[in-house]
Amino acid sequence: MITPNTPIIDVLRAYPQARTLFLRHGMACGGCMGSTIETIENGARMHNIDLAILMKELQEIEKANG
Repeated sequence: MITPNTPIIDVLRAYPQARTLFLRHGMACGGCMGSTIETIENGARMHNIDLAILMKELQEIEKANG
């Protein structure tokens, strides 16, 4: 289950299509070294992204691929 504390790299490994979502929000997570250690919450904070919106969209990906 994807939570705000999930490392970004775990999301990208489980759901490669999430890369497009992160890019749409201005997060170049696929090529960023931070993705290996940062959580979704920290990444959203660093990029001034609304965590609730990002989580909703990530959970939709998870649900569609569950």
